[in-house]
Amino acid sequence: MKDSFLTINGPSTGEYKEKGSKFFSYAFPVKNTDEVDQCLEQVKKEHFKSRHHCYAYRLTLDGSVFRINDDGEPSGTAGKPIFGQLINRNITNVFVVVVRYFGGVKLGTSGLIRSYKEASIDALEKCEIIEELVKTKVELTFGYDMMGQVMNALKACEIELSSKSFEDIANVVFYVRNTQLDEYILKLKSKILDKSIEEVKGIKEVPGLKMTYDT
Repeated sequence: MKDSFLTINGPSTGEYKEKGSKFFSYAFPVKNTDEVDQCLEQVKKEHFKSRHHCYAYRLTLDGSVFRINDDGEPSGTAGKPIFGQLINRNITNVFVVVVRYFGGVKLGTSGLIRSYKEASIDALEKCEIIEELVKTKVELTFGYDMMGQVMNALKACEIELSSKSFEDIANVVFYVRNTQLDEYILKLKSKILDKSIEEVKGIKEVPGLKMTYDT
């Protein structure tokens, strides 16, 4: 099961010039279409005089959610070469928008394709490509009578807590890489119940402990 993907570590900008026309490019790490819309609106406000804000994005673990937009340029001359750079780098959760200012000389189909491609490359080359892991949020809720068992088990499993709360009832939250989730839960149950891994495989619930998951 795949649980990691390549993306960029932060926003960046680029630029390309062709026969007087100027192309300003922007690359953003994004998680959803709402963030895409926010980034696009930001660029449009900065370049409100431009008629073309062409873009492409890929979302989700496998990059299956995507969109290409030529924004008034001839079909296939802007969004597609931008998108091609995301494919070439095998990156997802990335949004790239390129703004064009006409320089007085028509570039033609090949000139536009080259310009949008080079502008995208300039922005993306200034980013660091990183591997991001897909993790599951695990939340444990338990009474104070189980405090020692649970906290010692978490420590033994070398699990780093994201948050913890000890009020009327104890609550702790941690994140586990998807491909390691089953392994960690078995280890945790084993330590809490002081049983072997084989013995806890058939145990769905630990008495007194509520365990919930959120991917």
